[in-house]
Amino acid sequence: MINKWIHNKLLTKFLATVLSFFIFGLLWAAVVHFTSVGKVMPGPIDTLASFFAHFTEKYGQYVLPVHVLASLRRVMIGYFAAAVAAIALGILMATYKTVDAIVSPLFNLIRPIPPVAWIPLAILWFGINDGSKYFLSFLASFLSILQNVYAGAKSADPTLIGAARMLGANDRHIFLTVVLPNAVPYVFSGLQLGLNAAWAMAIGSEMIRSTNGVGWIIIRGMDNNDLLQELVGILAIGFVGFVLASSLRGVEAKLCRWTARGN
Repeated sequence: MINKWIHNKLLTKFLATVLSFFIFGLLWAAVVHFTSVGKVMPGPIDTLASFFAHFTEKYGQYVLPVHVLASLRRVMIGYFAAAVAAIALGILMATYKTVDAIVSPLFNLIRPIPPVAWIPLAILWFGINDGSKYFLSFLASFLSILQNVYAGAKSADPTLIGAARMLGANDRHIFLTVVLPNAVPYVFSGLQLGLNAAWAMAIGSEMIRSTNGVGWIIIRGMDNNDLLQELVGILAIGFVGFVLASSLRGVEAKLCRWTARGN
């Protein structure tokens, strides 16, 4: 019975997703066909055809999947480093007041600064190659993850913590049985936001200086006045971002069955 309900729920979500994309495609086609936008902007069919054609045809030196993988590599190196550092630091800040007092002022100073503002310094520190892109992806995701991890670890119910202490639990047991389960949904929320930020920042940095990647596809399309190439790049960004977000939500749904998020 439960398996059948889960199957029906997944099927409903899949059909809703397909319907959503279909409606968007219809609206896009209608705008192109019935307005003057069609004089300069390709329709969804032409864009999709070009998108799949470039699985074998090259943009520059590489086909589209190679450009996507280049962007993903830049994202994931910075993102995974940020996730490890932010989760560890967020828990330390929530657990130890001294660490919180030292880190919070600096974090609150850096947090309002948009990651794109760090591009000149990133190039100065790490050069124009991939090092600066790793740093920017790291920074963009680190701030979002740290804020959520800290909030989750600090939001543990003091009554539960007090009850655990009365029952003889030590700090390690309290952390594992009270603080950590409460923080996990916040951690995944931060990971989701951080992944979105890292993906956007990596694409933006590729548009500044790169020889491959999805951002490079878009900027070369702009240079060549090729709107179809730009749309293919935009479509690739949206598709990969959708897959990444859906995959992370799926992991969260498996690991956080006691919460409603990600279901």
